[in-house]
Amino acid sequence: MISKLSIVIPAYNEGNTIHLILNKVRDAKLLNDISKEIIIVNDCSTDDTDTAIKKYISDNQNLNIQYVKHDQNKGKGAALHTGIQKATGDYLIIQDADLEYDPREYNLLLQPVIDGFADVVYGSRFMGGNAHRILFFWHTIGNRFLTFLSNMFTNLNLTDMETCYKLFKTDIIQGLSLKENRFGFEPEVTAKISRVPNIRIYEVGISYYGRTYEEGKKIGWKDGFRAIYCILKYNLFK
Repeated sequence: MISKLSIVIPAYNEGNTIHLILNKVRDAKLLNDISKEIIIVNDCSTDDTDTAIKKYISDNQNLNIQYVKHDQNKGKGAALHTGIQKATGDYLIIQDADLEYDPREYNLLLQPVIDGFADVVYGSRFMGGNAHRILFFWHTIGNRFLTFLSNMFTNLNLTDMETCYKLFKTDIIQGLSLKENRFGFEPEVTAKISRVPNIRIYEVGISYYGRTYEEGKKIGWKDGFRAIYCILKYNLFK
């Protein structure tokens, strides 16, 4: 039984689009009238993200929004750590502050949980028939390689370990000791969640409206090498 979903949104220099994704989160209708708790973590943005968030909260006082601002830039993983620990919902989902992922698809991830099958659900950009923007060949190859390498050690058969959309039973992820402050969060949380006794992990197909680097995409090749390091670190040296 799920009564509340916590939506954790890390944000860094997303002043131009943060209101747009918050509108989508606000308007998303969840199955079984599940309520929403929105947790925004501003990772010390240098643009007008703080102003945009505060204005949005003022204009939407009927929404359940928690807002936290880091005093220094720590990275996406650190922002997620902050948001995860503040979550009070039965389950939580991670939502990037850009427009690459569609909150209307929360129900796709919630369905296996509502049906009583899943504790964790990953939203895969590489399965299903939903819309996908055509962008970077080598970025896609890199994602598939990192997923393959992660699967070798976790013995999972995920198709998209690096996906943003991950839905967790809140008490399970809050019980993990997470360390990675940047994009190493994805391989670390996957390694550690795979070792939870009797964990039930599912995967569903989602759409993907990717951004170019000119449009604000932040992950780069250095983060890919860090992900390889994290896969080895959190699987070989438990």
